[in-house]
Amino acid sequence: MFITDVICVPIRSGFFVDDQAAILEGAGHDGFAYVGSPVTLGFTSIRQSGEAASVMLILSDGQVALGDCAAVQYSGVGGRDPIFKASAAVNTIAEHVAPLLIGREITDFRSLAHEIDSLVIDGHLLHTAIRYGVTQAILDAVALSQHLTMAEIIQNEYKTGIAIKLVPMFVQSGDDRYNNVDKMILKQAEVLPHGLINNVETKLGTNGELLTEYVAWVKNRILELRADSTYQPVLHFDVYGTIGKAFDQNIERCANFLISLEEVAKPFALRIEHVIDAGSRDNQITTSAVLRSVLKTKGSTVQIAVDEWCNSLEDIELFVKAGAADVIHVKTPDLGGINNTIEALLLIARNNLAAYCGGTCNETDRSAQISAHIAIACGAVQILAKPGMGVDEGMMIVGNEMARVLALVSQRGKARK
Repeated sequence: MFITDVICVPIRSGFFVDDQAAILEGAGHDGFAYVGSPVTLGFTSIRQSGEAASVMLILSDGQVALGDCAAVQYSGVGGRDPIFKASAAVNTIAEHVAPLLIGREITDFRSLAHEIDSLVIDGHLLHTAIRYGVTQAILDAVALSQHLTMAEIIQNEYKTGIAIKLVPMFVQSGDDRYNNVDKMILKQAEVLPHGLINNVETKLGTNGELLTEYVAWVKNRILELRADSTYQPVLHFDVYGTIGKAFDQNIERCANFLISLEEVAKPFALRIEHVIDAGSRDNQITTSAVLRSVLKTKGSTVQIAVDEWCNSLEDIELFVKAGAADVIHVKTPDLGGINNTIEALLLIARNNLAAYCGGTCNETDRSAQISAHIAIACGAVQILAKPGMGVDEGMMIVGNEMARVLALVSQRGKARK
């Protein structure tokens, strides 16, 4: 089987792109929009509608393999590629990628994905979003050619030795951090609520008091609404470096605050993502490793998750080597080709750290489905329910895809027996 054509079209993403730097500097809300001027290169407003591009590989038997190019909500910061423009991506794919794919025989995923992911044009790699979407379509093409699920292709080609099973879903609230938590509890999300704690004055509190109140509310709301005591979700909050900002980047003060949050969260386990933004990859590794060590010395069980400055497979390798986190967020669009996501998740798991197959609310239904295959094939500790910020849609798309894959794999296993 071979590729006869490549079609690419601009489509809608599941959310928006936001200028994180402007928000951290205090940009206020005006309804759903933000007030003020953007500060990050490429933004024309602080909040803009997200863009994506769908890649369709036409196969010689008439089947169509699909993948979607998408970038994270907070583009252009933390070492990431600039804001993604779908129309430019369509042109790039038509000019540089399609000629490499048309006529190619579909044999395996890894070699062709690596070729696209390492393609250099005018001295630069393709935008991470382009590499992300094209390699998704390649994985789908290989799966279609072998009449297997994408999860099974990953399992076979990477010799994972990992049984395919459901992965806990991490659900994010967006700014509707109360009503959406009720949805999460009623639907028994395994990890919640994210919280979008991206501003000191309005969401964290200058002494952390707003987050403390929110953690207490989430804990009490679970106890109030859950059907029975067997429902024990992990509480995972993303604070976008605001704890470090509030406590003058002082690791000891940040650790003491986290320990106080841990007490408030009990009886539920607590994960905190991106506690301190150290300004560069090397500084982030050092800071996160020291914070993790301080917490363990103090007897804390709070789990530290890293995100910003941990954007590529190379970055993740360095964070893992330094033991700089308990949980490493593999932010799928940031890694470019999904071959990198697969290798990152497997690397983290082999080193006895928690591999979080994440991403962004700004992805698409298709990239979310393919992420589900990757997460269950690589034994991730959790997967982001995506795209969007509405809870229901992301849980449906990711959860349903995992359920389908598990059912197909199980049925094939029974047939072999």
